[in-house]
Amino acid sequence: MSKRSPFDSNQVMRRAEDLIQAASNRYRITVQVANRAQRRRFEDFDSLDEPKMKPVLRAIIEMSDELTQPEIIGE
Repeated sequence: MSKRSPFDSNQVMRRAEDLIQAASNRYRITVQVANRAQRRRFEDFDSLDEPKMKPVLRAIIEMSDELTQPEIIGE
């Protein structure tokens, strides 16, 4: 049985494009996504639950949500 992401790949691509367009530096936003994904991976590693979404996808979605909904910014 294949595992499916709860998000459509087109939606994830659109969100990633939005992040890149909103950033002043493409490299910097890429590094920020990677760092957040790495933090999430280690947080998920501590919990014994199987992650439902890969850390990079989760980081892209969270960061794009922070762009569209600035009231949820945590960093």
